[in-house]
Amino acid sequence: MIANLILSLVFLFVLIKGAGYSIKYSSRIAKDLRLPEFVVSFFIVAVISVLPETTISILSALNGSPELGLGTLLGSNIMDLTFVFGIVSFFSSGGINVKSKILGNNFFYLILLLAPVILGFDGNLSRIDGAILIALGIIFFIKIYLESRRFRKKFNYTRKYPLLKSSLYLVVSLGILLIGAFYTVKFAINFASDSKVPEILIGMTILALGTCLPELFFSIKAVKNNQDELALGDILGTVITDATIVLGLVALISPFSYNPLKMFMTGGIMFLVGALTILFMRTNKTLSKIEGLILILVYVLFVFAEFFVSSIIG
Repeated sequence: MIANLILSLVFLFVLIKGAGYSIKYSSRIAKDLRLPEFVVSFFIVAVISVLPETTISILSALNGSPELGLGTLLGSNIMDLTFVFGIVSFFSSGGINVKSKILGNNFFYLILLLAPVILGFDGNLSRIDGAILIALGIIFFIKIYLESRRFRKKFNYTRKYPLLKSSLYLVVSLGILLIGAFYTVKFAINFASDSKVPEILIGMTILALGTCLPELFFSIKAVKNNQDELALGDILGTVITDATIVLGLVALISPFSYNPLKMFMTGGIMFLVGALTILFMRTNKTLSKIEGLILILVYVLFVFAEFFVSSIIG
């Protein structure tokens, strides 16, 4: 049992490193193509950031353990909206500055976060539900793309990296990420089976923490370089992709049932923390360090609540 846990954590570390390098080289490619910061963070960096939980979720579904993927997706989203935003705010100079174009989409953000809860109201996620989630995610990204002409802030170019070299390194990094994800899922499932811990709970805690590290490190670096739009775009883009497209893919591959109470609690909390985070962003168009601390405390309460509910309903 302990060996499976250790091996799962080792390959989770490999997965994280692969994601980190993937973000690094995809960002270099984006800079060479001279794309705007916010668009890059939504379409390039966010896509790479979701690869850890995407690969874990899809491999879990293929292995007949979709609840592990569900827990990882919902848990990582809650962690992104609370713990990650909170930590990143501490590294910013005076809080994370929020542009009006981000706040303009806040109602759509909340609808997308509530979608999994509504579709999963009956305790099942079917292939039809999965298709609807994927469609919602695609609509959102099309909306962002159509508005991209408003996102005019460009990267500051200090170096130009060879495009072919960066592309090659990106492919290698993605390969490392996929290998790490495959063995992370394998040993996490073994650990859950040996320890009798619900797979969904392992996904919400250990795996969710690991899969959030790429966007955490990237966003910290972004705010330290006064690129708050990159940090916001990365985290919000990751959350929306997880809640729609990735969860939809899991349902398409392997429709599954679960205890509705777990979805109501976890999905409901995801929606509520999303609303709280957006509320904080609207205050003076800044996510302050005090608000960041509150978000971290909310995450701690969420973890305790999940363990308590799991001990009652199994």
